[in-house]
Amino acid sequence: MNRRSTSDDGGVTTGPDAEKGGIRPTEEAELRLADVHHDLTRGLKARHITMIAIGGAIGTGLIIGTGAALAQAGPAPVLISYSIVGFLVYLVMCALGEMAAWLPLGSGFTGYATRFCDPSLGFALGWTYWFKYIIVTPNQLTAASLVLQYWVSREKVNPGVWITIFLVTILFINYFGIRLFGEIEFWLSSFKVVTIVALILVSLVLALGGGPDHDRKGFRYWSEPGAFKTYIADGDKGRFLAVWSVMVTATFAYLGTELVGVTVGEAQNPRRTIPRAIRLTFYRILIFYVLSVFLLGMIVPYNSHDLAFATKASAGASASPFVVAIKLSGIKGLPSVLNACILVFVFSASNSDLYIASRTLYGLALEGKAPKIFAKTDRRGVPIYSLGASALFALLAYMNVAEDSKTVFKYFVNLTTIFGILTWISILVTHISFIRARRAQGVTNDKMPYTSPFGLGGSVGALIGCCLIAIFKNFNVFTPNYATYGKWDKKNFVTGYIGIPMYLMLIFGYKFWYRAHGIKPHEADLFYGKDVIDREEEEFLRQKALEGPGTGATKFYRKYVSWLF
Repeated sequence: MNRRSTSDDGGVTTGPDAEKGGIRPTEEAELRLADVHHDLTRGLKARHITMIAIGGAIGTGLIIGTGAALAQAGPAPVLISYSIVGFLVYLVMCALGEMAAWLPLGSGFTGYATRFCDPSLGFALGWTYWFKYIIVTPNQLTAASLVLQYWVSREKVNPGVWITIFLVTILFINYFGIRLFGEIEFWLSSFKVVTIVALILVSLVLALGGGPDHDRKGFRYWSEPGAFKTYIADGDKGRFLAVWSVMVTATFAYLGTELVGVTVGEAQNPRRTIPRAIRLTFYRILIFYVLSVFLLGMIVPYNSHDLAFATKASAGASASPFVVAIKLSGIKGLPSVLNACILVFVFSASNSDLYIASRTLYGLALEGKAPKIFAKTDRRGVPIYSLGASALFALLAYMNVAEDSKTVFKYFVNLTTIFGILTWISILVTHISFIRARRAQGVTNDKMPYTSPFGLGGSVGALIGCCLIAIFKNFNVFTPNYATYGKWDKKNFVTGYIGIPMYLMLIFGYKFWYRAHGIKPHEADLFYGKDVIDREEEEFLRQKALEGPGTGATKFYRKYVSWLF
């Protein structure tokens, strides 16, 4: 059969059957040139990149999902799982930052997988990542309609009305260019940061007895009802399973942190902005995630009746464990305020999710792994066809006009979690290949704009951790529950693990169809297009030098405030 294949020298040969599946044959050199000379506009400034990095990591998974985890396992397992997954995420971000700072590509981390590791890995990574976000986007729109039901019931206003308003708004923002998207997402993410900081401060005040009840709680709830709530089994085994059972919740909360890897193609001076965003990720994870769940475990007992209700609530303020803490302390009026904050969280998430979906499909088209029409942009640099195709799947949100479909989208959330973990695994595998290629071609650390602080060992360790989570994350589906699903939970098994065979089928299907092979370290293309990025960086720095150092207020912000954002 005369198929398109990857030749021994890294080039691409073509044949009559090469256009099967809608992918037109393109020479590898042209694909790589397009990846550097892409038509996206570099309109994201340093503050946009840093805020998108943290904004993508703060969502409803943190402000709502922690309640279910606390009720299921207790405060200690939540703290342990969020700390472990947070460290894994930091290692993933460091790995991504090293590659992005060296060579910012329009196709993001799918391009790195194709260049440095294996074209089949880039193919599988790109499509699974797109699948994830075309599912998450309508899910977020549904969450927005559920949040609004806190004030207006579905009997008065059909949820489809709210879904339409939100969908039209995020389409408007994404269509009118990267500058508008970057600016709006900056302020939305800033608001999310301020909200989380406020919740942390309120939690600290309540733990120290500063609430209306003047009850100094401290670690009381760690003693009674206890730090651990055993899960499935008793004793040490039950405590271990409790920690492992909330790994899924922790993973879902951190999904989206890798968004910075999608924005590199539209970042100004990416050699500086990307490493800066990555370096500060550690402190943000430590403060926004670990500290917040630590304080939450101090002010809400895992056996609280209010918390049990919260885990059964929809997605409004009544579903947040922070609201439970406020109710327990006797503070009035804040639930509505926090509900409005959650609405902003959901809107920001749906806005950035559609952005990621469109840029991922655009990157696939740049590499010839999707129809070329999706690589076209308008005069403002917006990939309108990729945006339109991704937005079509957002219409799935209208399934939730029927109340029964909420269950279906809970399964979709389970599906996106496995796709997210597979994304992290792919990034780590690519980084390991990148380091091996650097060593083989004599690119030492002193030549790199940024290097991962834990190097090759850190990525190998994180890879093992992510693989363990991917394999065992839904271990509880094999536990009998005859009151609900019977001997084993077939539906959650399918949605929890179907991503793995899909991912493997994409990898090996691409290898078989295109006869592609892995890239050897000494053959990896580390330099093509790098000179273009170097010249862009020099010109950018020259322009910034002409602008001067800035005012005193600017200097103060950069030194004392910008670390937070």
